[in-house]
Amino acid sequence: MLSYSLRMAKDFKGYLLLLAFLLLHTYSTVAQPDGKALFQANCAACHNPIKDATGPALKGVSGRVPSKEWLYKWVKNSASVIGSGDKYANEIYAKWNKTAMTAFPALSNEDIDAIVKYVDEYEVPGPKVVPGAETPKEAGDNTLLYAILTLVLLLAVYILTQVNKVLSRSANVKSGLPSPKDVPFFKNKVIVAVIAILILIGFGVWLTNASEFGRQKNYMPKQPIFYSHKVHAGINQINCLYCHAGAEKSRHAMIPSTNVCMNCHKQINEYTGAETHPLVTLEGKKVDGNAEIKKLYEYAGWDPAKKDYIRDDKGAIQAKPVEWVKIHNLPDHVYFNHSLHVVSGKLACQRCHGNIEQMDEVYQFADLSMGWCVNCHRETKVQFADNNYYSIFQKYHDEIKAGTRQDVKVSEIGGLECQRCHY
Repeated sequence: MLSYSLRMAKDFKGYLLLLAFLLLHTYSTVAQPDGKALFQANCAACHNPIKDATGPALKGVSGRVPSKEWLYKWVKNSASVIGSGDKYANEIYAKWNKTAMTAFPALSNEDIDAIVKYVDEYEVPGPKVVPGAETPKEAGDNTLLYAILTLVLLLAVYILTQVNKVLSRSANVKSGLPSPKDVPFFKNKVIVAVIAILILIGFGVWLTNASEFGRQKNYMPKQPIFYSHKVHAGINQINCLYCHAGAEKSRHAMIPSTNVCMNCHKQINEYTGAETHPLVTLEGKKVDGNAEIKKLYEYAGWDPAKKDYIRDDKGAIQAKPVEWVKIHNLPDHVYFNHSLHVVSGKLACQRCHGNIEQMDEVYQFADLSMGWCVNCHRETKVQFADNNYYSIFQKYHDEIKAGTRQDVKVSEIGGLECQRCHY
């Protein structure tokens, strides 16, 4: 009995050691720093892995610096390394116009190793080529083919109908039965009724479109720079609020100035997604992404060769605003507040602007009519939970807690009052 207990205790101890090893292995795997995320969060504003930007290209940095320990000190506090008289540090400092690198004391040695590993292994993104696979051909416009096929089928139906009539008459003559007389199509009651219904429907559609009072749904003006929201907000997943910072703070969403664009485009001076996502206008005309970036540089007053702004004799930057064409425009007698809808109402941008992250060229998704807004207020549920803006509606909070009410619509908190939008 004693030997059995000792054996069980030994086995249990072995299981515990195995479990501890697995937990430690799993933790080390999960807790491993993400080099790409760390690079984008801390380094991407000044560095590119393969091109010089505000700072040098970082790929291969581990082989250029004196040692890992030197790199750790440099990243955490470059000024102290320069101040210590380090020769290599001062050479870098002088080469890059005596611009000290931002200190990152919060980054651990493991974080820095993860960043270095990411930049050393970085490859230029591009389409994956499968050996032996054929390059897919672009699909052409088959509208003409479909139209011809439709006409051929209609002609076939007409011929078959006439053949059927001839055969029916022949059968009737052989059987001694009378054949019905052909009724001209303009005297056929069924055909006349169908044509009349189609005319009424067409007139109704025309009348509906004619009463839009100048609203420009699907309006897509040509902009001074071909800016693809699909590339920026969709593929690269840039948050809408990074460019339109006023959407959660004020009435207007704001159009970003060129310096906001230059936060990224100081480093990104070419469009590398032409293979995976070619830029094409609505008319099918191909757009040169690199040429559009050069347009931005002209507006921002940026010299990509010198990597500095162009200044006049007084030191002022030679920049000019981009004259974007406004797409979404409400009448002057209508009040609309972006922050009220984004912060208090917690609505997504897509609710009014459509799938903006899929648009190369932005167009007006909704007609923005009063009826459209009123219907939204009737159908939209207010997010009361953890929303201090609606704390004054204590009655609704109590009813939701008691289970006597499931939700609150905008219309129930004054969303249909005229003075809410017209004052």
